[in-house]
Amino acid sequence: MHTLYHASIYDRARPTPSYWEATAPAAAPRAPAVDGDVTAPVAVIGGGLTGLSCALHLARDHGIEPRVLEAGPIGWGASSRAGGFVCFGATKLSFAQSLARHGEDGTRALWRAQAEAIELVEALAADEAIDYGRQGDGQFELAHKPSRFRELAEEREALARYAGVASELLSPEAFAERGHGGGENHGALHVKAGFGLHPLRWTWGLAEAALRRGAKLHGQSPVVAWRREGARHRLVTPTGVVLAERVVVATNGYTADGLLADLDGRPMPVISNIIVTRPLTDEERTAVPWHTETPIANTRIRLFYYRLLPDNRLLFGARGDTTGQPEHGQKVARWMHRRMGELFPPLRGIAIDFTWRGLVCLLPKLSPAVGRSADDPSVFYGLGYHGNGMAMAPWTGRLLARLVVGESTEVDLVPAALRGAGPAVLLPSRRLWWLRLALAWYGVRDRL
Repeated sequence: MHTLYHASIYDRARPTPSYWEATAPAAAPRAPAVDGDVTAPVAVIGGGLTGLSCALHLARDHGIEPRVLEAGPIGWGASSRAGGFVCFGATKLSFAQSLARHGEDGTRALWRAQAEAIELVEALAADEAIDYGRQGDGQFELAHKPSRFRELAEEREALARYAGVASELLSPEAFAERGHGGGENHGALHVKAGFGLHPLRWTWGLAEAALRRGAKLHGQSPVVAWRREGARHRLVTPTGVVLAERVVVATNGYTADGLLADLDGRPMPVISNIIVTRPLTDEERTAVPWHTETPIANTRIRLFYYRLLPDNRLLFGARGDTTGQPEHGQKVARWMHRRMGELFPPLRGIAIDFTWRGLVCLLPKLSPAVGRSADDPSVFYGLGYHGNGMAMAPWTGRLLARLVVGESTEVDLVPAALRGAGPAVLLPSRRLWWLRLALAWYGVRDRL
């Protein structure tokens, strides 16, 4: 199967040196590799938030005991590498673009789905007693230029109209009092939905819930071959074989060409990099000053996203690595460290205790993809959260469970904007060149 980046990005034997790993619960979920030949009514390829939610809902709500096949440890991919933002943003369609493509009803369905996804995180955590480390209230979107503040005013109206979510515009002075006193502050929008969480606690919590409900989880079980045998699918792993009646593909940014034809050439995996500082002293917090635990993202297309963690560390994330080579990742981390110091001068040169990276998944259609294979109606897929999968991935997993059991059809269950994988990237083998061109253009746009 063909992948795009340096092999180190896909090395499942390499632990993720993240803050989340360092502060996770003591024991990972029980997930032995597949051992010999086993059967299952449903096999789920991918042990991240989408696949685990699908497995949980199949077992809990529909009485089906699926098997989840994860190439690395459970939650090894984006689910345990993210910034932990539960928020809107699973689509990169603007409201104007969405209206042009999908009309009023389609736009409302797309944005209500994202609002429901945020609500689902809270409901699942309550129902399954998951301690996910909630922080903050909603999300701040910070205008990095005066022109972007005018756009935030338009977004406020659209969020109310299409998502049913309240938000509040804040002047630069008001944000400095409620958010932080750092640079590039030209006002903000406080969206009153969402929060921050601990991604690995959330992921492992869903995994433990799925296990309790009867699902079987298999780590270190990549699918190395897949073929149809009569009414069943034969999924071959290095240590065994799973024979399944139905298959769900939930591999998001780690989806390789050659796994499922419907997805070939569609995913645009983008490397997201995160650094985490040592704990800030009280004096440093006062010097910024920093007032909030609510997650923050600025309005750059090549955005910065950041949040204050429970032990006063600052998490700071950005895009920019286009090779996956370890030395390039280190270079991007140094650039992020410098830029963080420029935005928050009292923190210039502060020690960085954690640095890591992982793949988020963009799609040419600019919204998530949920569907059934055109070649085989017993195969389903869900992916493409554009860097905002903490809530949208579990929501998609629940939706996939409903599709798998035939609760209703795609037309009835899946919002039009999410339905199907959409077109492939033009010249898929040149995806990294397109990404480099896009990042260069975005850098220009951010300065205009």
